[in-house]
Amino acid sequence: MRSNHAYQNEDPRVHVTPVPLRYVPVVSSLFFVSVLCFFLPLDIIKSKPDFLIFDPDVSILSSIPSLLISKFKKVSFVLDVRSVPVETVGFRGFLNRFWFSTSILIAKKLFHGMTIITPLMRKEVCSSFKIDSTKVGVWTCGASLVIFNPKNYISQNAESRSRFGFSEKFVVFYHGIFTATRGLFETIKAIKILKRKYPDVLFFLLGNGPIIPAMKELIETEELQDNVIIHNPVAHNEVPKFIEMSDICIVPLPNNSYWRFQCPVKLLEYLAMEKVIIATDIPAHRSIVGNEKCVIYISSIEPDDIAKSIEYAYKNKEKLEEWGKSGRTVILKNYTMEKVARDLEDYLLSIDHSVKLGANHGKE
Repeated sequence: MRSNHAYQNEDPRVHVTPVPLRYVPVVSSLFFVSVLCFFLPLDIIKSKPDFLIFDPDVSILSSIPSLLISKFKKVSFVLDVRSVPVETVGFRGFLNRFWFSTSILIAKKLFHGMTIITPLMRKEVCSSFKIDSTKVGVWTCGASLVIFNPKNYISQNAESRSRFGFSEKFVVFYHGIFTATRGLFETIKAIKILKRKYPDVLFFLLGNGPIIPAMKELIETEELQDNVIIHNPVAHNEVPKFIEMSDICIVPLPNNSYWRFQCPVKLLEYLAMEKVIIATDIPAHRSIVGNEKCVIYISSIEPDDIAKSIEYAYKNKEKLEEWGKSGRTVILKNYTMEKVARDLEDYLLSIDHSVKLGANHGKE
């Protein structure tokens, strides 16, 4: 590094020294909270927001100093629950559970409102923490019908499949985060079962995650290099191109407490792209798709069950295009970005009305 006097005749420069705090997650979290505790009250004073929305994690601690200022600046605090803790193993899992519960309890006592991703999860959380569900809003996920529109990719589909070597393949597609709790190992084992009878079946995974080394080891051990492909993540607006190249999509989430009441975004994106989906028969999926033709339910994530469902889709490949059309109708009815935004706006306005009403009663 040059000494300061070397810059006397140059434009001022800003030098950033990165500190790899990701290697010490507890320290990085506490550092983030400390910074937020100081800057968030200043930002409230400066920008005068109407609402502040928090995640149920350690950052909830930063809300406490700001709550004092909110009484004078009329800012409403909302906790948004996108998911109950999923990765619950080990010390990190303990922290996830602890801060989730702490966040719910703080919001219950001190916040003005709470939103939860699905009605089913709202019922579960409110029951567990003894919260009045009528005061909790549902802010679910949505899919962009502009980005996830199959008509935008039909013309280039044949060329794209040829470039990836998919022209003669029956492609089963999954995208997102790769962890051990998402049925991915079981799906790879299902491909092993199908390989001898249907060598053209291909499982294509788009994304990243901590289990990639183990997945690659399984692929190599089972000699599935030609039947299972792992592709690096791509930009969000590139994902529809890969979905369009597939024949079917799969969401093999197991039937356990932390997946049962979710709203998987990938599921909504597959529906918007008019793809037939293989999905586990759990409330999270049933509540979205119901009994539409675009879904093939599996009773479990056992490799045999997954293999049978893929084989069923394979044998009906000429019907898949027609079956998939009902999926976009599901999104148009309940999961457009516009509808999701309206639902959130309506809930926030109801909070704002209640806060103002309470303030007026206090003056009487």
